[in-house]
Amino acid sequence: MATEQTQGITYKKNHGLDAETLLKLYYNMSKPRLIEEKMLILLRQGKISKWFSGIGQEAISVGVTMALHSDEYILPMHRNLGVFTTREVPLHRLFCQWQGKASGFTNGRDRSFHFGTQDYKLVGMISHLGPQLGVADGIALANLLKNDEKVTAVFTGEGGTSEGDFHEALNVASVWQLPVLFCIENNGYGLSTPTKEQYNCKDLADKGIGYGMEPHIIDGNNIIEVYSTLKALAESVRKTPRPILLEFKTFRRRGHEEASGTKYVPDDLMEEWEAKDPIDNYRNFLLSEGILTSEADTKMREDIMSEINEGLDSAYAEPDIIPDLSKELNDVYKPFQYQDIESNSESNEIRLIDAISDGLRQSMERHNDLVIMGQDIAEYGGVFKITDGFVEQFGNERVRNTPICESSIVEVGMGLSIAGMKAVVEMQFADFVSSGFNPIVNYLAKSYYRWAQIADVVIRMPCGAGVAAGPFHSQTNEAWFTKTPGLKVVYPAFPYDAKGLLATAINDPNPVLFFEHKALYRSIRQEVPTDYFTLPFGKASLLRQGEDISIITYGAGVHWALETLENNPTVKADLIDLRTLQPLDMETIGESVKKTGKVIILQEDSLFGGIASDISATIMEDYFEDLDAPVKRVASLETPIPFLDKLEDQYLPKQRFEEELIQLLNY
Repeated sequence: MATEQTQGITYKKNHGLDAETLLKLYYNMSKPRLIEEKMLILLRQGKISKWFSGIGQEAISVGVTMALHSDEYILPMHRNLGVFTTREVPLHRLFCQWQGKASGFTNGRDRSFHFGTQDYKLVGMISHLGPQLGVADGIALANLLKNDEKVTAVFTGEGGTSEGDFHEALNVASVWQLPVLFCIENNGYGLSTPTKEQYNCKDLADKGIGYGMEPHIIDGNNIIEVYSTLKALAESVRKTPRPILLEFKTFRRRGHEEASGTKYVPDDLMEEWEAKDPIDNYRNFLLSEGILTSEADTKMREDIMSEINEGLDSAYAEPDIIPDLSKELNDVYKPFQYQDIESNSESNEIRLIDAISDGLRQSMERHNDLVIMGQDIAEYGGVFKITDGFVEQFGNERVRNTPICESSIVEVGMGLSIAGMKAVVEMQFADFVSSGFNPIVNYLAKSYYRWAQIADVVIRMPCGAGVAAGPFHSQTNEAWFTKTPGLKVVYPAFPYDAKGLLATAINDPNPVLFFEHKALYRSIRQEVPTDYFTLPFGKASLLRQGEDISIITYGAGVHWALETLENNPTVKADLIDLRTLQPLDMETIGESVKKTGKVIILQEDSLFGGIASDISATIMEDYFEDLDAPVKRVASLETPIPFLDKLEDQYLPKQRFEEELIQLLNY
């Protein structure tokens, strides 16, 4: 095999690439290098706030990007400037992004490369690193379901491979045979932590074998090797969908970010990799082959610098963002035009669990792009049998059993949304959502605010005590999410509400946590229309009306309050079933407070930090002069949920509620 050795890199002479491609590779590597060199000057001048350098790693970004089609998604990291420039993202917009200007991609809300753009099929990282691997799975799943012969590439560093999301994403991709190229940039250090303290195997690519995945090790500084290998693999994956694990051997020659420095790197190691510079070596190769001339090289660099300076000038000329409170608040959620769909069909008396199953089935019929995912939901029908028979009607492609990997499956749902589809994710029990907490509160909740990307995902949450299931199968953890801007939280107490609100949740392009109380699944029955219908978010239900007191509750608390009122017929109360906790119907609450002057709020969750506290505080702030007594909160004990029935009864507020209600009435 004919090769040519430059100072530090050996290039194949029979590479099969024409001169135009070889020069394009050089141009695309040179552009991000020249931008970075300029950014380092601006950083020292205080004109940008931070910089994560990819100097010495340009061949990976450029080679991968050029190997993919322009309509195929890439999920880069903060050292992959070459991905953005090779996709020809306008420099003016990049510079505005880094300066927090309006023509950037995040309206000043997120910095550096923490953004995405559908125009260029790029999905930027979040600081937690791991989630984008599962998001890539979701995009690839959409490609697979659409049969569009596309491949998705996602980047991570060797440090990111230590995260659980890495394992989950690779496992899911392998089990489902998703067309994903997992690109590990092994650059020697995770901040200051060397690879020997990050993993205990010779090559990270070896991990692919354990997942039944094809692994490759590539010289990440050899642009011809990177591009040629990736081009061949991408063409193969388009024809035969499957995941591939790629380890690019390279080196980070500057600090994790500039302030960190590189004092922890031995001098001889730095010198070794400086001799392997991907651009210097490739330039020498092109010059020796007669493909590039010094004059052409100088002209190209001058042209790039001119483009850089023009982009900077236009970015500097753009005025700073003026904070607009209304815009900030209105950009947290994607505007949703609710469509009120009424049913004129006959009604049947069904259980809460049947209403949820019917609503989910009818939404699957209505939305051909809807995919539902969860543990044991396919042939088995789910542990509560809500999806029983769904596989026969909709097939395994849209009703998908998942491995036990809550985090990755939430991320897959996000990826489906990015690719224009809808997702419903079933947590087998709401308690298990803690294993998927990060992508919910940091990825789904923030994506629209950050770069106007919807997260069209519903997460079903079977929750609640009263079934003697103990600390890990009984929590009602809605308060984990009601405080997170960007999420909607729904918590129905009746079959009718559950069916209509679930339909709306699936229609809504924003992420929704849909709580379903397990103790109500088979104990509560109601007449419910057989056809599809919707109900609006943010509209509480006034179940009883009275002048004595306002009872505010939701979920199982609604039925405890109804039972208490039945046992105390002389009490005339407004009974408000909130139905949705975010958005919250403060208008109905306020009108009731002004009428009765006394308020008691009942929640199943433990007291401190629950939704009752926020409702109480809001009432005290906005309706203080209408109150005749302090607002009372009633909730479960400040302990984990016990298993034994007598202990569980003591834990729950059901028995205490009546006593607290009477005391407040007598205040």
